[in-house]
Amino acid sequence: MEKVLDLKSAIRDVPDFPKKGIIFKDITPLLGQPELFKEIIEQTAAHFKTRNIDKVLAIESRGFIFGGPLACELGAGFVPIRKKGKLPYKTASASYSLEYGTDTLEMHEDAFKPGERVLIADDLLATGGTAKATAELAEKMGGKVAGFSFLIVLEFLNGRKKLEGYDIFSLIQY
Repeated sequence: MEKVLDLKSAIRDVPDFPKKGIIFKDITPLLGQPELFKEIIEQTAAHFKTRNIDKVLAIESRGFIFGGPLACELGAGFVPIRKKGKLPYKTASASYSLEYGTDTLEMHEDAFKPGERVLIADDLLATGGTAKATAELAEKMGGKVAGFSFLIVLEFLNGRKKLEGYDIFSLIQY
């Protein structure tokens, strides 16, 4: 519990960013403290250590911050999940709804083999649309989603509902 309080106290609230009425949870002060950053990776890896993770799929862009070190800690490969048009090779894609319109995520079509166990990592779970689209993309490519890893879950936005049936791990809830 004390470690979670340390993590929370290192997160800066930025009012009215990116638009009025939103309080942005800025994790950059936390990332600047190596002992806290290490703690995040170690605790998350400990949760998934027995799940035989083959690949960590990290969602652009802040998911990359946690996905790379987590993959190393778990002895797994790393797969970047990017916005449409950002990857250089043949891709598979999944679209999802936003407040106004849709967006598309992509990964290389050879990012993992069918049947491999994947962990999906991002910094924050809000409404769950991006995370759900990533799971659908992974499953469409034959991956077995072993769980989701988030530093933060904004419980009041009910993103967990979109991910029912999956193991969701986070260190901080608001």
